[in-house]
Amino acid sequence: MAVVDTICKDYVQEHPDDFTNICIGDKEFTVLGIITPEQPTVEMHQADVLIKVEIDGKAALLHIEFQTADSYNPPMPLRMAGYIMRIVEKYQLPVYSYVIYIRSNAGKNDPGYFAQDLEDHRILIEYKVLRLIDMDGQAVLDSNAVGLLPFTPLMKRPAGVDAEAWFRRCVQAAARADVPNKPEYIATLGILGNLGYDTEMILAIISEETMYELDIIRHLTEKATEKAVAEARQQGIFEALTLRLQSADAALHFKPALEQIDDLQRLEALFRAAVLANTPEDFQQVLEETEN
Repeated sequence: MAVVDTICKDYVQEHPDDFTNICIGDKEFTVLGIITPEQPTVEMHQADVLIKVEIDGKAALLHIEFQTADSYNPPMPLRMAGYIMRIVEKYQLPVYSYVIYIRSNAGKNDPGYFAQDLEDHRILIEYKVLRLIDMDGQAVLDSNAVGLLPFTPLMKRPAGVDAEAWFRRCVQAAARADVPNKPEYIATLGILGNLGYDTEMILAIISEETMYELDIIRHLTEKATEKAVAEARQQGIFEALTLRLQSADAALHFKPALEQIDDLQRLEALFRAAVLANTPEDFQQVLEETEN
């Protein structure tokens, strides 16, 4: 779900106060800025979002991981332990760490901690688990938090309100929001809503409740899908190169160029080249040949 990951990260970076509030809103805070973590090696996963905050006059980091589904390999507690300790080591600041689960069925069994219970070698690393489905969606609509409105269809709806009526209410709130690019904003709500609602219902309600034509929303949704396919293929090429060349560093050399390619036909050709490459030069040749 590369598109969903991108949406989540972009919205946190654009609206850090909204997301900080749902994580640590019980404390007085000031957002100081966004930190983009470096990724020293291919093996080290990159934290989704780091927000520098001030709490009670002291600097700290808010670490947010977005998960569409449960993580099993490795399990989420192990992943989070690794993320948290690398952040602590690098920035040497207190860390408030959260996992936000997007799908309604995800995160139910996440304990919120990693523990090693060996005598004299005990380890305990805790983090908070948040699930959209447990959040009060109506409260978010009432707050008019622009950064959170596209996520409200996946939040808990009021008692007595069915799924279709709730999605319509969320679309109406988004249509009233003061944002610079309304069609893209509403399309984002539709893309996220597609994780829990029928696509045809989504498109029908959006076209009924907004001033935008159905084909515009469909076009934006299709473009998002194309982007997801391209990102998945880029990752596949990178992984194939890593295995084929037996060198993560050699494969990493090509990653910036791959991330600039969105032509699916060219990406297919490059994937075949990655599988067959014996040397970096073999792949470089195909990369250049397919450029035009």
